[in-house]
This record gives sequence, structure tokens and C-alpha cells, in this order.
Amino acid sequence: MVPRSLFKFIKKLDLSYNKIGFLDPDWVPVLFDKLNTLVLNHNTVSSISTGSFSSTPNLKYLDLSSNHLRILSNPVFQELKALEILLLYNNQITHIDSGAFGGLHKLQKLYLSRNSIAHFPIELYTGRMKLPELTLLDMSYNQLHMVPVQQISIAPAWQLSGIYLHGNPFACECSFNSMLNFWYHRHFSPVVDFKNEYTCFLQPDSKISTKLPLIQDTFMNCSDSTINSSFHAFGFVYEAQVGTRLVVHCDSKIIDTSTHFIWVSPDSRLLDPESRMSNFQVFYNGSLEIKEAQYENSGVYSCIAMNRRKLLNETIDIRITVSNFTMGRSHAQEAFNTAFTTLAACVVSIILVLLYLYLTPCRCRCRSRRQPKKQGPSSAHSSILSATPPHEAPAERKSSTGKRVVFLDPVKEPMHGQNGKVRLFPNDHLIAESILKPNRMKPDTDSISSVFSDAPFMAPV
Repeated sequence: MVPRSLFKFIKKLDLSYNKIGFLDPDWVPVLFDKLNTLVLNHNTVSSISTGSFSSTPNLKYLDLSSNHLRILSNPVFQELKALEILLLYNNQITHIDSGAFGGLHKLQKLYLSRNSIAHFPIELYTGRMKLPELTLLDMSYNQLHMVPVQQISIAPAWQLSGIYLHGNPFACECSFNSMLNFWYHRHFSPVVDFKNEYTCFLQPDSKISTKLPLIQDTFMNCSDSTINSSFHAFGFVYEAQVGTRLVVHCDSKIIDTSTHFIWVSPDSRLLDPESRMSNFQVFYNGSLEIKEAQYENSGVYSCIAMNRRKLLNETIDIRITVSNFTMGRSHAQEAFNTAFTTLAACVVSIILVLLYLYLTPCRCRCRSRRQPKKQGPSSAHSSILSATPPHEAPAERKSSTGKRVVFLDPVKEPMHGQNGKVRLFPNDHLIAESILKPNRMKPDTDSISSVFSDAPFMAPV
């Protein structure tokens, strides 16, 4: 039990090496609004209730290491708005809720080593629960088998340079190896200081498995594309099209308010926020802007970050490639575009043919049906002059009724006996002769006018 006689104006309280078993809203007797350091290590704390730190709202340093904590539910530390350092190492933690550290906007260092955590808390770096000022995360000696490389690459270098992951039973993976090698070449302290403690297992779940060092250049014959994708993910390779605007960030690990930036172009020109150039501009946060990218802007740019307060500097090389989209397209893209265009043309052609076949009105049937009812001038004239109609007409009408030819090529015949006419049915001589050979009499103008005139007929006297 915490003694009730404690002076409420104290600034540091050390209760280590006792038998405090749990924390609830009443475990502190009075409001310690001046308390900034609370040490509770080497106790028997197994659970923390919501509101347990409502009596200590101004804590900056909290040590809960070497206890019996198993689960961190959310929200647990939400009252500690000013907390900067939280020690939870050497517990029995197996699960951390996504909002367990929600509200700790001032937290800078979080120690979670020597627990039984199996999942990397990526919510500390992404999403609405991320900790914007977190510079150190110690996840060493847990039960991590993998790390979300693509998601963690979103974090800036000043956060990544403080992630400690050594001593975990990682599975051997090319992307993770590429990330660790990348951190090693950038001289991040977690991988430089503990290089030999980054190992992996070919079969993590097996009792007998091969153990390999993770930080090495030739690792499991990993392809160069995996390494290059990591450089893309961490912002060290940029691609742009001609005429587009490109903004390149200087992702330095020593960025703060006292950091000054200078860029060196491929042609050895110095670019800083004070310089004025037509196509380049350097912002005070270290970003470089190329207003209209051109071919000659391609090359390796160097960003020099100088921290005057910490007396540190860092040089970062970034490669920029400017190309034309139409010229840089791959053969696979061109083949796909050609195949897609051909397929679209075929579909349109089929639709047009179907529209022609099924939506065009059939004039043949209409004529065949209307022909007995309506007679043309020539047929009327022949009915007057001829007593018996020709016998070939019904045969002709019967053979042509109901037939429809979409595409018909004319067939040429010898000149004799055809008068230059086109023969439609080569094997049917009778039909052709009945069409082309009958002698049609010269129409009589008077008889035609008497038949088709609207005036009343006057018989001659």
C-alpha cells in the first residue's frame, strides 16, 4: 500500500522493490500534481485499471519495468499527457491494444524489451493513434517473427533510426534483410551497435532450424529488385515525367528546428533556401522542388543536413530519373494496347452486323405481299393489251420470294444473247430469259393517259 502520509508537493517518488500488486484510481492517496518521476519497478503489478494515473497528471518519467504485466488494454495511460519516457521492459506482456498508448503525444522513448510480444505495434507510427514525437522504441528480445516493412517505411528516418529489433526469432525474408541492410548503410545505431544479434531462422516454427545472420549483402540469393524496391520505399529513388513538378524530401535522421539544409545538384551547383534559380527551389524543411522536370535534371543529388545544436551532419544521396512516358513505355504495355484496340474494333464490327441483320426492315417480303394488291403502270398496260398473262411470272415470283442476299458478286457472261446484262443466277436460264427476253410493246400515249387520267372518260360521238 502506498503510505498515506506522503507529502503532496513531492516531485519524485520511488516505490521500487515492494509488493504493489495492482493499480487502480485509489492507489494514490492524494493528488500529486507536482510529481514528474514515478518509479515502480520490481513490484508485482499485474494489472492497470483505467484512471489509475488521474492523480499524477504531470508525470514525465514512469518506470513499470520488472513487473507481472500481461496485457495492456486501452486506454491505460491516457491521463499522462506530459509523459516523455515509459519503461515496460522485463514484464510478461503478450498483447498490446491498438489504443493502449493513445493520448501520449509527448512520449519520446518507449521500452518494451524482454517481453513476449508477437506483433510489431505499427500503430505507433501510422494511423490516428501514432506517437508524433517517438524517437526510440525498444522491441528487442520479444517473439517477433516478422516486421511490416512496407508500412514501417512510411515513418521518417529520425524515427526509424531509433527502432531496436535485435534478439527476436525472425523468419528469413528478403524484404526484411533489405531493410536492415539499408539501415546499416545509413549508420542507424540499432543495427550498427547490435549487428551480430540480428539473426533469422529458415523455419521459425520448427525445433530444428538453420540460423542465419540477417545483416549481410548476399542473403539467400535475394534479387536486386527487392533491394531496389526498398530504396524506392524509403525515398532514395525518384522517377518523374518531362514537364511535371517533382518534390524530393531530405529524409535525415538529425532533423529538428536547428537543422540547416544544402543540396548539391549533379552538375555540382549548390542549392539552399536563399538561392534563387528558375527551375529549382529549396524549402527550409529540407525539401527540393523541381518545377518542370527536364532530361538534363536526371542524376544523383546530395542533401547535406547540418545540425548546429548537436554538432552533427549527414549526407544523403538521392537519384532522380526524368523520362518521357510515351518513350519509356514497355513492350508489354504496347502489346496490351494493340490487343485491346483490336478487340474493341471486333466488338464494334459484330454489333454493327447484328444491327444490320435484325433492325433493317425487309423490303422483299413487303413487296411480295403487296404485289398482288398494287400493280405498276407497265403491268396495268400489259393487262389491257394482252389477254393472257405470261406463264413465267409466277415461277419467277415463287423463286425470289423470301430469299435475301446480303453480299452478291456479279457474274460476267458472254456478250451474245445477254445485251450486256448481269446474270444473277447462272444455272437458271429460264428465269433469266423470262426477265430479259419478253417483247414489251411501245406504250400508247393515248391509252395510258385514258387509263391514268383523273378526268372523266368521254366516249366519242
